[in-house]
Amino acid sequence: MARRTRTTARVGAREDRPGEGYLSGQMLIAMPGMQDPRFARTVICLVAHSADGAMGIVVNKPMDGLSFDDLVRQLGLEPVPPQRSIRMLQGGPVDGGRGFVLHTPDWSTDGSLAVTKELAMTASIDILKAIAGGGGPRRGVLALGYAGWGPGQLEEEIQRNAWLSVPADEELLFDAEDAGKWRLAMARLKVDPVLLSGAIGHA
Repeated sequence: MARRTRTTARVGAREDRPGEGYLSGQMLIAMPGMQDPRFARTVICLVAHSADGAMGIVVNKPMDGLSFDDLVRQLGLEPVPPQRSIRMLQGGPVDGGRGFVLHTPDWSTDGSLAVTKELAMTASIDILKAIAGGGGPRRGVLALGYAGWGPGQLEEEIQRNAWLSVPADEELLFDAEDAGKWRLAMARLKVDPVLLSGAIGHA
């Protein structure tokens, strides 16, 4: 599964076009029969997908034991009133000490990646400074770590019915409660998880 592959899928070079079969900007939904417990019932936002591989951020696993304020203070970024706080997530099993902010595109810096017209990702400390100071994007979540796939690996997993996919939207990314996000994502496809098994269905 994705946990074994360290790749950023050349995120800075992505130029996917509709019809090419790539899923950048889509949400992957783990099928009920997912064997890897670390990906069971996960919803993953794919920030890059190309012939070189794929990179995604798990968006429904909260980070326990570490708050945004704790993190910015560890980084020496004392919050300045009126400081803001964003939700912390376990983004995946690769590079767990590295942070990625998925956010609305109304804020960006030189290192920001435009995932879709409605979504961006920034991995620089600049966005944490902005948020800690009361600015930054309108909405966002901060994930530590990511999920990565090598060339063709995600396609193989989809063929084995490990994942379904649905377009990303703000409700799934930023509004929904983490515990209910998997069922909400399934509902976007008008699919009853009870009727699914690992042997049927296609993304």
